[in-house]
Amino acid sequence: MEFDWLISLFTEDGIAHTILLYAFVIGIGVMIGKVKFFGISLGVTFVLFVGIIVGHFGFSANHELMHFLREFGLILFIYSIGLQVGPGFFSSFKKGGMHQNLLAATIVFLGVGVTIALYYIFAGRIPMSMFVGILSGAVTNTPGLGAAQEALRQLHDAGQITEIPQIALGYAVAYPLGVTGIIFSLIIIRTIFKINFDKEHEKIKESIENTEGTRLMTIEIHSKAIHGKNLIQIRKLLGRQFVISRLYHDGNYSIPKGDTVLHNNDIVLVVSADEDAEPVKELLGDVVEFDWKESEEKMISRRIVITRDKINGKTLGSLKLRALNVNCTRVIRSGFDLFASEDLVLQVGDRVVVVGSHESIKRIESVLGNTLKRLDEPHLITLFTGIFLGIIFGSIPFYIPGMPMPVKLGLAGGPLVIAILLGRFGFKLRLITYTTQSANLLLREIGITLFLASVGIASGDQFVETVVHGDGLLWVGCGVLITMIPLVVAGIIGRKMMKLNYFTLMGLIAGSTTDPPALAYANATAGNDAPAVAYSTVYPLTMFLRVIMAQILILIFV
Repeated sequence: MEFDWLISLFTEDGIAHTILLYAFVIGIGVMIGKVKFFGISLGVTFVLFVGIIVGHFGFSANHELMHFLREFGLILFIYSIGLQVGPGFFSSFKKGGMHQNLLAATIVFLGVGVTIALYYIFAGRIPMSMFVGILSGAVTNTPGLGAAQEALRQLHDAGQITEIPQIALGYAVAYPLGVTGIIFSLIIIRTIFKINFDKEHEKIKESIENTEGTRLMTIEIHSKAIHGKNLIQIRKLLGRQFVISRLYHDGNYSIPKGDTVLHNNDIVLVVSADEDAEPVKELLGDVVEFDWKESEEKMISRRIVITRDKINGKTLGSLKLRALNVNCTRVIRSGFDLFASEDLVLQVGDRVVVVGSHESIKRIESVLGNTLKRLDEPHLITLFTGIFLGIIFGSIPFYIPGMPMPVKLGLAGGPLVIAILLGRFGFKLRLITYTTQSANLLLREIGITLFLASVGIASGDQFVETVVHGDGLLWVGCGVLITMIPLVVAGIIGRKMMKLNYFTLMGLIAGSTTDPPALAYANATAGNDAPAVAYSTVYPLTMFLRVIMAQILILIFV
């Protein structure tokens, strides 16, 4: 027949048919995911639901190719997340970040506790494997679903289970109310504590002045101990981290070097680490008001992006910037302000804040690069080296007493851990780990859509029978409890005991569930950056715990 080729393209499980099916599912899913329902969109998660519908109507894909696309998509997604959060993962534990991460971890463990309690309450009516799928949907955490499926595959390969259950069904049922349940929990907390937004805004303004990072101060020198000494001697005397970026002496402006001598009544512009600001101020003199605009005729402040590969992994002190008549005051990395200490290790993508003359700035630009186009170049060596190491690390068995079989981080946990470590320490291996936001997002979106399309198509033929004619409503109820109980309890703890600002608490709760729609709601409600800051603070640890706990539940209870 004339159109046999077209019929075979849509019916035979070949390569072309599989790619065509994935393109349809992902395209339609992403398009529908942009539609907002009551102000909330489900984003790329709709790919899963379109895949289920397609699978329900009998469309299938080549099994081997679908298995590859699912696992490779999961690896891309997890690895991209790890690279993104890696630079800020360890710094997120400083000061207030430690308390916020502890509360976020509490939310994760409370969710696991509620899941285990419901498992015993229903006495095996719902298997733990399905409960893990419900848990992942209830907290809108797709990597947890992928990690659980990887653990189930390990058990199947080891002969512990005869077939791999379709836990994506539980995920799909719990996910929609998981999104709305998170937002509803924020509303409940606001009602319980009768939150006044005006007061919360005032507290946020007050706290901004006390945030950790760098401090900029104009100080008039008044100290017999440092009068007549040069900067090298003064640094040894104070024993504190600070940089003097500009000096006003006898009507002249200059950029001080190590051998520059300071005198009483000199005026200096000082940058210090926040924790060193008070001691530096007390030892140098008095904070004064001074207009530095006149100095800008001779010297300027500029942010220079490190784009030269050979700078990656070098310390700031090794560049000897002062020899070029330039002072570095701070380094901006992944949104964090880092004090420009001599031993700070630089990475490609860092933004270095320097002060100097126009000529000096041009010279230092040639040293550091500052060629933004270079940042657009993909670093495929880092990508595939990390995936290679991640798969090896994820395959290492860890023997834990009481576990029926050794624990493996698998294709989800292994790349995640390696990506986090490379994102933070990759420069030690001379790897360029910087990735533009758009490139990272592209990899993540490709990975997650391939994964969701795979699990949707594979489980679609069982969805209606299991959910509509089975325990679907029970799964929904369990998902709501898993979503809301930990969030409301942790919200009460955070507000009443930890005295967290409500806007910060909103971001923390959104981050503890790794839920972008909840963050969007929090940002719109707050009208400031507090939710986004808290979200980014707890997101790395929470993502790691969600992935690991999903696997542990499978390996212990299945």
